[in-house]
Amino acid sequence: MMNTLRRPVVAGNWKMNGNKALASEMSQAFDNQHFNNVEVIVCPPFPLLTQLSKESVKVGAQNISKFDSGAHTGEVSADILKDAGCEYVIVGHSERRVDNFESNGLVADKVDIALKNGLHPILCIGEPEDVRDAGDLFDFLSAQLNAVVSKVGIDAFAQLTIAYEPIWAIGTGKTASPEQAQEVHGFIRDFLATRNKEVAQKIRILYGGSVKADNATELFSQPDVDGGLIGGASLDPQSFISICRSAAEIA
Repeated sequence: MMNTLRRPVVAGNWKMNGNKALASEMSQAFDNQHFNNVEVIVCPPFPLLTQLSKESVKVGAQNISKFDSGAHTGEVSADILKDAGCEYVIVGHSERRVDNFESNGLVADKVDIALKNGLHPILCIGEPEDVRDAGDLFDFLSAQLNAVVSKVGIDAFAQLTIAYEPIWAIGTGKTASPEQAQEVHGFIRDFLATRNKEVAQKIRILYGGSVKADNATELFSQPDVDGGLIGGASLDPQSFISICRSAAEIA
């Protein structure tokens, strides 16, 4: 069962999808829902951040600039995100690491600036299939985590949420088995515990990778899985509500 000391999180990552109509539909769908024991977050594209009802869900961005302000065309700063009502920001998603060549160092810089500006980072880590097949999974994840620890310090992880997303399971229809997810989540918590046991116990670790209404309960039932970062299923309000309900029933 989920650890009752950690309030579960279900965060929807719309990626480059959605429109005003979907934002309105999502807000209306959640108006009559009361997930008091689950933190529900929706992360739409930048232009839609102000279109979601902040009374229905919490709002997060999908990216943040490492710069505070200035001549950085196409970038969006922490201040702009906060002005749009954001409380959370996804940092280091594998699609940005791959498509935009974001290094572990750059991801750490973005976590740092988010924290300094009062935003709650959802730090994404995860391995490609060839790394898992080669047996280098834990070294790969350790490098991703170490870059952030080195930049912000282990105590700052008390203000983070981690999302484990195996790259081979994102948008592919493949899903890590509950046992595979638990193995990695347990590793992440143990990794942090060697540096700060209290932080490790309290930090919420989400699973992401083809989470759907029909597999959410089994995944969320693992002791170190504290919710999910949901991709495609978060674009359907009823499916997303079903996933939130799964987390609420286990919490």
